[in-house]
Amino acid sequence: MNPLKYLKKFIALISIAIVTTLLIIYQGIAANPSYEIWGSDQSNSVAGMEKAGVKGGWIWVWDSKDVENQIKTGTPAKPLGCDGTNKTGDGPCDINVIFPKNLAEYDENGATGKTIADLEGFGRLHGMLTDPQNKYLNVNLFTPGGGYAGIIDGETKEAIALFRVTGTNGSDPKRSVHMSFWNSDGSALLLANLNGKLLERIDITRNAQGKIIDAVYNKSASLGVGKGTEITDSAKVYLGKNAQNHDLIGKITGSYDEGALGDLTPNEECKENGCTAGTNADKGGRANNLIICPIVSSTDHAYITLAAGGLIVANTKTTPMSIVGEYGSQVLNGAGCGGVEVDGKVWLNAGVSASDAGATQSTFSLYTLDDKAFGTTPNAPNTPEPVIVYKEANNTSSNGSTTGEKENTTGQLPGVSTRHDNHGMVKTVSGSYIHNTDRIQNKIEVFDTKTFKHTSYDLTSADGKGKGVGACASASITDDPNLPKNDPAPDLMEASPDGKYVFVALRGAIPVSVAHSGQGSCPGVGVIELNENGASGHLVSVLRSSNTQDSAIAKIAGGHDYIGKEHSDLHGVAIRLK
Repeated sequence: MNPLKYLKKFIALISIAIVTTLLIIYQGIAANPSYEIWGSDQSNSVAGMEKAGVKGGWIWVWDSKDVENQIKTGTPAKPLGCDGTNKTGDGPCDINVIFPKNLAEYDENGATGKTIADLEGFGRLHGMLTDPQNKYLNVNLFTPGGGYAGIIDGETKEAIALFRVTGTNGSDPKRSVHMSFWNSDGSALLLANLNGKLLERIDITRNAQGKIIDAVYNKSASLGVGKGTEITDSAKVYLGKNAQNHDLIGKITGSYDEGALGDLTPNEECKENGCTAGTNADKGGRANNLIICPIVSSTDHAYITLAAGGLIVANTKTTPMSIVGEYGSQVLNGAGCGGVEVDGKVWLNAGVSASDAGATQSTFSLYTLDDKAFGTTPNAPNTPEPVIVYKEANNTSSNGSTTGEKENTTGQLPGVSTRHDNHGMVKTVSGSYIHNTDRIQNKIEVFDTKTFKHTSYDLTSADGKGKGVGACASASITDDPNLPKNDPAPDLMEASPDGKYVFVALRGAIPVSVAHSGQGSCPGVGVIELNENGASGHLVSVLRSSNTQDSAIAKIAGGHDYIGKEHSDLHGVAIRLK
């Protein structure tokens, strides 16, 4: 007997057992990742406001384990707090607490003598998106005339930086942040200055661990997309202590480039119709270049969707950012905000206008463009031609569309309206399918990314195919008997990291934005369980949000003038992998 020989065999067996156990643990973590769901509530967090979405806002954060428990047991998941402890039940989190009112305002010349408390428009949390490192989230406050964009640490839930976008003569009220998007590697945050008609950029510096150590609002990077653009107020940064007594970071540098703010595209056409320096672009041109969403590709092209139709594609790596593609409104219709990339193809949608004109519009369209077709030099107008994946048969002739009826006056009440509005979009984790929300019809339209085969499922039934009553019914508002129940009104979406769910923002009875298409009865975040490897789904639960301290009253075009106390209105949802 050789004791050493048996000892070696024993050690080898133990090593195999340890490796196997670790592999099983790793596979279990990968199959069941821990993550957070962040909801953006546009309602006021300050009581006594006459108008909706003008002061503050709420961040709702739920832990995925609590969500799974809600699905299994029916016990409501409680939102996490934002004081650094992430304690369950301490949420939701008030934007006015995360960004204290005594933060001081600075421009490139130093302190202006103002604080946030002195300024208007600090409210309407329109959406948040997680950075590529899964460490931070952007904050987009969309109150008209406000124009604030911030950065929050995802783990501690504390404010890191806060800026205000540039004021221009573009469109009253001169500036607003509709949304902002991280670039491909998190080294920049791209801002959609909707009313300012500018694409702007914050340059981000990180350490080796991905921690943000500097955020620089680079005025030299700004790209104008309007006509006759003039700067009326420079960008601002806000400094001081956050709610956890840590210093905010940030600075303003550079100078606005006159050429980048000019009227013409590289093809010598008007960026926006009616410019005095040139002629309108072909195929309808671009009638009103309020920036909706700059969808960012893996090569850092920004596909800038516009309110009245048309598209501008920008290279966001250059300073100033530069136009490399341009499309007329008849080629790509307007007001889309959904966009994803699959296998080098960028998918873009089109929906109804957010303005009052949208109340009689009906639009559900979907396009793809080959991102590789855009390089460092500008393409000729309307090239490459986009692939039209889908256009709803009853689209109205609006926002660039030249076919269909001029108006659809059926409103937005469920079971009555024949209107459509495509807004949110998400791809499955596998990339095999694209899911699109129809805010009015309470449906998700699904497209195979290879074949473009189109199917759909509803969010009002138990199985998504019309059988049984869906989860929104039991979560619906009950203090106004005339408000239609089981009316989810789905908006922006994100997929869970394990591919099991799609989370979708569900609108409220007093929708703060796009009220003519966004009224719903079960405000919160809907949990859609995916079926058939992502080809279908059904609503299994609602993470219900609530705000009864807001008292704003609003007329709802085409809907029901709600008289109850519930004001919560979620527009966006984000996922942060822990």
